[in-house]
Amino acid sequence: MRVFITFVLTLFLLANALTGLHAQPDDSLTSNSRRARRAYQRAEDAWRLYEQTVAVAELKQALTHDPEFIEAQLLLAEIYYQNEEYALSIDPLEKAIMIDEGFFPMARYYLARSWFYTASYREALNSFEKIVRDEQLSEQFINSSNMYIESSRFALIALENPVPYDPKNPGPAINSEYAEYSPALTADEQTLIFTRKKPLKGHWSGSDDYYHEDFYISYFQDGQWQEALNLGPPLNTDGNEGAQTITADGRHLYFTACNRPDGIGRCDIYYAERIGGQWTKPLNLGRPVNSTAWDSQPSVSADGKTLYFTSGRSGNTGTTDIWKTTMDGEGIWNEPVNMGLVINTSGRELSPFIHPDNQTLYFASDGHPGMGGLDIFVSRRQEDGSWGEPVNLGYPVNTHRDEFAMIVGASGENAWFASEKEGGFGQSDLYFFELYAEVRPKPVSYMKGVVFDAETNDPLKADFELTDLDSGTQIASAASDPIDGTFLVAVPTEKNLGLHVIKENYLFFSEYFSYGETRTAVEPYERNIPLQSISEGSRVVLRNVFFDTDSYTLKPSSIHELERLRDLLRNNPGLYIEIGGHTDSTGSFEYNLKLSEKRAQSVYEYLTDEGISKERLHYEGYADTQPIDTNQTEEGRANNRRTEFRVLNQNH
Repeated sequence: MRVFITFVLTLFLLANALTGLHAQPDDSLTSNSRRARRAYQRAEDAWRLYEQTVAVAELKQALTHDPEFIEAQLLLAEIYYQNEEYALSIDPLEKAIMIDEGFFPMARYYLARSWFYTASYREALNSFEKIVRDEQLSEQFINSSNMYIESSRFALIALENPVPYDPKNPGPAINSEYAEYSPALTADEQTLIFTRKKPLKGHWSGSDDYYHEDFYISYFQDGQWQEALNLGPPLNTDGNEGAQTITADGRHLYFTACNRPDGIGRCDIYYAERIGGQWTKPLNLGRPVNSTAWDSQPSVSADGKTLYFTSGRSGNTGTTDIWKTTMDGEGIWNEPVNMGLVINTSGRELSPFIHPDNQTLYFASDGHPGMGGLDIFVSRRQEDGSWGEPVNLGYPVNTHRDEFAMIVGASGENAWFASEKEGGFGQSDLYFFELYAEVRPKPVSYMKGVVFDAETNDPLKADFELTDLDSGTQIASAASDPIDGTFLVAVPTEKNLGLHVIKENYLFFSEYFSYGETRTAVEPYERNIPLQSISEGSRVVLRNVFFDTDSYTLKPSSIHELERLRDLLRNNPGLYIEIGGHTDSTGSFEYNLKLSEKRAQSVYEYLTDEGISKERLHYEGYADTQPIDTNQTEEGRANNRRTEFRVLNQNH
């Protein structure tokens, strides 16, 4: 947890403490050594010009002449602190306090923070507990100290209770001598897209101005990751691209680009779509998603309908907050809303990642109690739609350094992140590790295949809807590729699901299923889907129309299916259909004939109640006279017990 209180000792706080130190002549400094004072003045001049290496050298020279020179000790501490070299700031801060504790009382506060950010949590805790008892400090610093006390106590407990953590490097096929970061995975965990930062040709300067960020892609084949390839144009440009997220099917990419001619703010979120293996030219999402502030680090839900991102816009509770926007029925993004105080704090919240289960959000924060710097947290969506209290992933997943930009595969087993830890191939590498059970998301499987015309076998673009039949809520939507008809849909496990595949001028496809296990890339759920054009004699089994045993009363879980049939009839006013009820061979023919007719009538009455003309509808019971499977097995009998509709006529 890092609270943003600027440590500007010599220019602001220290200047006030010394009654305008920098406005005073050289002899106002506490040192009696002329050489020390001159070195200090040279250091100050260099510091103002951002020549920090020179400033540090001059300050060390000043302290050689006078180790008791308190202003030099404090300025040296400040330079280290501003550069986040906290370990180096401790010694000059301790010496300044020993020289004169009352000279700059805030030195104790910054020393305590330096202890905290170097994982010296016991020393930090003791120091902050003393600070909060000091009535001379402002309420701002007391409140900040109390927050650090909470984090120090958390960190001490976390160190005593480490969580399982064994990161693996995927190897040189993905990682290089350069920096790799911002991983993104498709739902089948077979495709990895990441950002690589390389120096511009002919430039090896340490400045970011001489580096270039591009997207790379690697495929998991034959049990290993293949050599990563540059994604090339139009995604990669002469500018920088990064912080990407991809939908479960790998067809919709959102990413961040900065300082582009079409930009609204300094950094904006862009979008591209893959059609038939080719990416479209990226487009700026525009307002209201992007603002004149910094907007970055998007994370898209598996169905592509909700976008989480980080922003510095007006309305934040801290420096950067996590926001979300949803897509309406016309494909337009709604006005973003702040994720609220459960997620966002007065500090920084960054790198959101929404898991394909759409229930589990991972993000980085330095405003919640943690180990220091940015820690990774998980929050789960509650039954009422709100987000639960964030949980720190613990040590050693989190340390006193910054941890952020973690993603989790659809199966919930492995998490990916970037790190500069020793033993890698370059500046920063991608790693993955097995996520321990308590912070895993709900496992999500996936189904993939091809949509095609049942008569011509031509691939088709069609819309997918996945519905939780128990709650009646739509949990995912997607579309097959318009060129090759391929699709991939993230599928939650242990739910009763209804699948509808819809295309204009075609009868919809209906399926009922429930996956009890998570399939991996090795053994995916595969389903090729034929769609029938609307023509006389075409039939569709209404697999998501349900009745209790020996009953003809429609179960509530049938409503979503019946709505699709209603919409089909409304959108095709010349369509006339017969609704047929069918049973298995169990029981008497007379009983089954009556039951099948009553069930068909129930569907008929639903449609007429919804405004569909009776003249366009006919219903019939067929008992067991038209089986589509054997009646010798339970599975066969279940298939024979069905409600279907048949096209009688289609007047254009």
